[in-house]
Amino acid sequence: MSPRNAPRPAAVYGIDIGKNIFHVVGLDTEGEPVQRTRFRRDTLLQFFERAAAPVIVGMESCAGSQWIARRLQALGHKVRLIPAQFVKPYVKSNKSDIIDAEAIAEAATRPTMRFAAIKSEEQADLQALHRGATR
Repeated sequence: MSPRNAPRPAAVYGIDIGKNIFHVVGLDTEGEPVQRTRFRRDTLLQFFERAAAPVIVGMESCAGSQWIARRLQALGHKVRLIPAQFVKPYVKSNKSDIIDAEAIAEAATRPTMRFAAIKSEEQADLQALHRGATR
């Protein structure tokens, strides 16, 4: 991992999840960005292994975020999954992946924000079985 992508001290990180590329923005305790970077799937977890735990990590809630959330929790981080419609008001300008990651980080710090639950692997498997049975 290059020094540019080494974790800087941050109070909260926001991750915008993509198919292959993940954009990460770190905010300090004042809400100012201290780091903006991007990772491939395999290097994202390496970044958070090096980040000082525990730190708050926010992500939009989706099927892919559940697996990442469980891995980040295992590293000692506090993960907050946010439904996409609750992130939208925090996007400050034209939509881009880095701007979305910053909005996610900001939304994760709000005291009145509603977060989605992180499901265990067993809960996710059971939910998949229920979906398959109804179709």
